[in-house]
Amino acid sequence: MMSQSPGSAGQSSRVEALLARMTLEEKQAQLVGFWVDQGDEVVAPMSGEKQSSTRYEDASEHGIGHLTRVYGTRPVDPVERAEWLWAEQRRLKDQTRLGIPAIVHEECLTGLAGWKAATFPTPLAWGAAFDPDLVEEVGRAVGSSMRSLGIHQGLAPVLDVIRDPRWGRVDECIAEDPLVVGRVGTAYVRGLQSEGVHATLKHFIGYSASRAGRNHAPVSAGLREIEDVLLPPFEMAIHEGGARSVMNSYVDIDGVPVTADARYLTGILRDRWGFDGVVVSDYFAVDFLRSMHRVAADSADAARLALTAGIDVELPSPDAYVTLAGQVRDGRLPLEILDRAVGRVLAQKEELGLLDADFDTPPTAIDLDPAEHRALARRLAEESIVLLSNDGTLPLAPSTTARIALIGPNADSAEALMGCYSFVNHVLAHHPGTPAGIALPTVVEAVRDEFRHAEITSAIGCDVEGDDRSGIPAAVDAATDADLAIVVVGDRAGLFGRGTVGEGNDVEDLELPGLQRELVEAVVATGTPVILIAMTGRPYVLDWALPARATAAGTMTGLGAVNSADAADAAGSPTASSGRLPVAVLQTFFPGEEGGPALARMLSGRVTPSGRLPVSLPRSAGAQPYSYLHPVLGGLTDVTSADSTPVRPFGFGLSYTTFARADLTAPAAVGHGETFRATVRVRNTGDVAATDVVQLYAHDEVASVTRPVAQLVDFRRVALAPGSEETVEFDVPVDRLAFPGLDGVKRV
Repeated sequence: MMSQSPGSAGQSSRVEALLARMTLEEKQAQLVGFWVDQGDEVVAPMSGEKQSSTRYEDASEHGIGHLTRVYGTRPVDPVERAEWLWAEQRRLKDQTRLGIPAIVHEECLTGLAGWKAATFPTPLAWGAAFDPDLVEEVGRAVGSSMRSLGIHQGLAPVLDVIRDPRWGRVDECIAEDPLVVGRVGTAYVRGLQSEGVHATLKHFIGYSASRAGRNHAPVSAGLREIEDVLLPPFEMAIHEGGARSVMNSYVDIDGVPVTADARYLTGILRDRWGFDGVVVSDYFAVDFLRSMHRVAADSADAARLALTAGIDVELPSPDAYVTLAGQVRDGRLPLEILDRAVGRVLAQKEELGLLDADFDTPPTAIDLDPAEHRALARRLAEESIVLLSNDGTLPLAPSTTARIALIGPNADSAEALMGCYSFVNHVLAHHPGTPAGIALPTVVEAVRDEFRHAEITSAIGCDVEGDDRSGIPAAVDAATDADLAIVVVGDRAGLFGRGTVGEGNDVEDLELPGLQRELVEAVVATGTPVILIAMTGRPYVLDWALPARATAAGTMTGLGAVNSADAADAAGSPTASSGRLPVAVLQTFFPGEEGGPALARMLSGRVTPSGRLPVSLPRSAGAQPYSYLHPVLGGLTDVTSADSTPVRPFGFGLSYTTFARADLTAPAAVGHGETFRATVRVRNTGDVAATDVVQLYAHDEVASVTRPVAQLVDFRRVALAPGSEETVEFDVPVDRLAFPGLDGVKRV
């Protein structure tokens, strides 16, 4: 059966001509992917249960829309796999009637998720760096590797704004502030797409706002949370970054699954924002309308709901969308709905050059982890490390470090450096014994290299999880015999119960997993100075390891402390158990392949801390969900005995120097649609060259609806020599202060 419906507005004549020639089966084939390599490994939600029963040869008889994770499902040699891929693309071009090659997509959240490819810090570390320019460079590097392997689309960045740190996927997110998420995420989009690889924004929308931080759980977000917090990063990445693809969220919002909600996938995304790219389903999300949300009676029902709402492509393999041709024939699905999606996919393939692609010669040699990528990974890791407290011990003087004990489950672990969607933790975990294929120096190895004069000993103490205390006495002995103990604790990323953080690894409390707090306190009790390094995928409750901070109810005092970069944080109350505190605490969020050397260089002082918390350091799990973007009554007040004040606020971070800020200026009035300029004079008042992250906040004193006590409207990294100063200028579009009024219309 040949379809005769016209192409949609804005399509090229070539796409319209292709549409006019296509059979219903050929159209249907363009709207599905195929996971050629999918085996028994659980590398996606419910993938073990949802393997397609369709043979690839049958699924691709009329062409295919996507090839799923050709490089990222198993440890395959990149050159050998490229040879297979080039041959397969030639087959699709030469042996199918229309000769349309497939889009190849891969995960690229921390770099290309393929064997032997560079692994960069996790996105939460991007947020901690507050450096969009550097993240754009990383995106460009990742895109260059992907394009050289014939990959066209990357399933990143994640633009979900953190709403509850109990959620397992926090390490995939950038920050709890929509401006930071938008700026940093948009930078990654620009970098990736500058190399000809389409970025995919995910997860649109509301995924991170699920109840109690549970994966896939319902969302009860209101208009203002959606408009003020959840939508802006996506809008920025589309309007300013030109993102070409979007992936849906698994959740339902107020009872309507996003996968079937045209209000978001069409009304906001396309009609309001003008997005003209392609929407792909998160893996198995279309079938979840039937199996999990139960708003569809069968696969055909699910396919019709999703396609009509605006899901153009079903990933990862044919499932529900194999019913589309039949539904058009029997009248259940209008042909124009099918053609709308097919036209978008063909336009994407035309934009990617696939309709004219030549697949003669695959690469015969490729380095996916070159020196320049490792240098970028180290720079981003260094900029992302947050100094939470310091009594002056850091940076370490050689005279005080003749004997160093490296203690803790993450001190000598390469896996601990990387997030859930790194190839090592996401895929190689299913292939024990297979080497990582890249150098992954641990903290122990990096400290040995950095402090070559010192005698280094190491002890695990305890595992990340579990209740085995048998290793703690050896750790205590190692600390007792040392001049300094460095204790490295935190998470192990994995999926669905394999690990302590990552997709499906949601938690009920925010204490360090297992016996790690007990280990730290036992080592601190020896009296040996202790530096605590938290290497995690989410923020944990660390009040027991940090000096107390004074705050005032209902004020901006917490954020004001950020702006003072106050060294007085070194003094405070001791831990209850030992009467002592660690002499310094560093927070790092899965810093990637160069995370070990980055930490070692910071300990020695070759690098000065400049990271800032991208998410508030929580007081307790019971205070969640919490965001610094709260109104007066969302914080500590005298009408409640419950204190949600974070132990350290969003944007906090110390340095090896101090900064003074003065002479803030801003105009008294600004017109609608205009940009206002604010300036502040920043001075490095110490004797160490360092970078300050200057943050500009605004507050609406009297509004028609309740507004946050503080809202970040701009930020800037400023490098300053000792004693030098700079006047920092912020040019802020007044639209950043817009919000939905009583009538629901967003305006300033």
